[in-house]
Amino acid sequence: MVQLEDSVTRLESGDLTLEESLEVFEQGVTASRACALRLKETRKRVQALVKKQGGEMDLEFLDQDQGGVEDDGLADDD
Repeated sequence: MVQLEDSVTRLESGDLTLEESLEVFEQGVTASRACALRLKETRKRVQALVKKQGGEMDLEFLDQDQGGVEDDGLADDD
């Protein structure tokens, strides 16, 4: 995440040559993909136990819509 933020800051500065900008952009894309993959893996692990009526416990996976996270376009529909 830090590398992605650094890439954005450097690109926004306007102090880079075109070649440097392309290199930093490529690094940013790579960092963005790594972050998206980590987020996807984390989403799969987030689980909430919900106590149902009658005392039963049920395993419920949190939905993306409830978490307020925008769709990154990289998630597959497993």
